[in-house]
Amino acid sequence: MIKIIRTTPENIDFISLINKLDRDIKLRDGDEHTFFAQFNKTDSIKNAIVVYDELQAVGCGAFKFYEEGVAEIKRMYVNPEARGKGIASKVLTELEFWAKEENYTSCILETGKKYPEAIALYKKNGFVVIPNYGQYEDIEDSICFQKTL
Repeated sequence: MIKIIRTTPENIDFISLINKLDRDIKLRDGDEHTFFAQFNKTDSIKNAIVVYDELQAVGCGAFKFYEEGVAEIKRMYVNPEARGKGIASKVLTELEFWAKEENYTSCILETGKKYPEAIALYKKNGFVVIPNYGQYEDIEDSICFQKTL
């Protein structure tokens, strides 16, 4: 049975999952990892979720304030063995609901062009490509998305 909990970045299961995410990103991004890692710290994140399948933490995501009315989705991850079950879409949906409850009117996010599965996920869930924003503005390997809530 799938269970989603709202939590904070201090949650032990959230920490464990983002450690796995960081290892995966480091493998895929290679030398670029250090540059992108600066944008993935959790200090400014207050809203995180963890998805459990039975009692095992299998996925996570978070959002943070970007600007008035805009939440930035961060730290999306699903364990490889749990992929293909719709868990990532459940994470996105829960983050969107929570952001809307917090009076955000849209969500933005960034992913890398090396992550076609993430790009497909975001498009499937109604996110549209936008010009790169903020710290990603001049980064050729980044692709940014937005969704109105």
